[in-house]
Amino acid sequence: MQRILILGAGAGGTIVANMLRKELKESEWQITIIDRDERHHYQAGYLFIPFGVYGEQDVLKPKKEFIPQGVEFVVDKVMKIDPGQRRVETLKGQYEYDWLVIATGCDIQPSEIPGMTEGWRKDIFDFYTLEGALALRKQLKYFNSGKIVLNIAEFPYKCPIAPLEFVFMADWFFTVNGVRDKVEIEFVTPLDNVFTKPVAAKALASVAAKKNIKVTPYFDLAQVNAGEKTIESHKGQKVGYDLLVAIPPNMGAKALIDSGVSDPVGFVPTDKHTLKASKLDRVYVIGDTTNVPTSKAGSVAHYQAYTLVDNLVREIDGHAPLPKFDGHATCFLASGFEKAILLDFNYAVEPLPGHFPFPGMGPFSLLQESLSNHWGKMMFRWVYWNLMMKGLDLPLEPQMNLAGKIRPSA
Repeated sequence: MQRILILGAGAGGTIVANMLRKELKESEWQITIIDRDERHHYQAGYLFIPFGVYGEQDVLKPKKEFIPQGVEFVVDKVMKIDPGQRRVETLKGQYEYDWLVIATGCDIQPSEIPGMTEGWRKDIFDFYTLEGALALRKQLKYFNSGKIVLNIAEFPYKCPIAPLEFVFMADWFFTVNGVRDKVEIEFVTPLDNVFTKPVAAKALASVAAKKNIKVTPYFDLAQVNAGEKTIESHKGQKVGYDLLVAIPPNMGAKALIDSGVSDPVGFVPTDKHTLKASKLDRVYVIGDTTNVPTSKAGSVAHYQAYTLVDNLVREIDGHAPLPKFDGHATCFLASGFEKAILLDFNYAVEPLPGHFPFPGMGPFSLLQESLSNHWGKMMFRWVYWNLMMKGLDLPLEPQMNLAGKIRPSA
């Protein structure tokens, strides 16, 4: 019997496990998935916890609910990968494989920024972890005046639109609580604008301006001065805060770095179209673990899974993998007041205005705030739990479709 080993039971690893189990005979293929946590985290829901929209119960479920029959689920910690011997060592044992899928994700590392941990969970918070989101909820509940700064330390990080979502939701939260005129909100980024893509950046910057959110670009964070409550750039520029919402550096799993299968920050070099590991034999990579130039987000992992599974099965059958993944990402950006903004893009085409998924019909509008987009955002949690995580097909093509999108005139 041949063995496929999947490291990580987050969105990417779980979707791949479900798809592979349908493709490969159980009598011929043993599929094992290893993860250090028994609970599955709906990470997109973390954003709503600080504002009291979601609670802990809305973002957690047992991972066993999503692991299909015929796939062995092991709760263990990966310690080392030996691609030469096709072996993975864990805290409790070791596993041989014929094919390996790396889906270990990435995590925030506040200790990488000098001074950040000195104020951590005191007046410096994150919402990229469940613990951080819950702690920030307590802090925001009683915050009625002062300056909130959201700072992005560096790229890449998970879900590029989430920081903007946070400041837009903060504008809504303090408005409905009657203290928006006493709260200053500042968005501090190393980029030249609020987003990486020019057309979307212009549209989203306009929304930020309407919400009276100050944007400070070109800020390359060097350190946090927790005592004086300032963040400082490498050029010596300082921004003061009463409450700092930090997006610290994101790094991949330490085991990947220690094993020499990743770059120095834990992202595995990956062919951006086939999703094969660039320098490793019989290894595929998915989701936040890759170094491909697209968003680290659940929708991307879902789209990637189709290409990964197709290519892995092709190689098993003796055929070369096909360069099918186009960098497709679909993201609903919550903007408060029961509105949201939708972005749909890939490697070659940036987010454009128009309608999605059907031309002229939508029901979702691209790069515009709308109520229908809000309901799309809120419905996504049901889609995530009931369709995506079970490897079921959604009414969306893995490759991006230009239908309904309005290209800028030449």
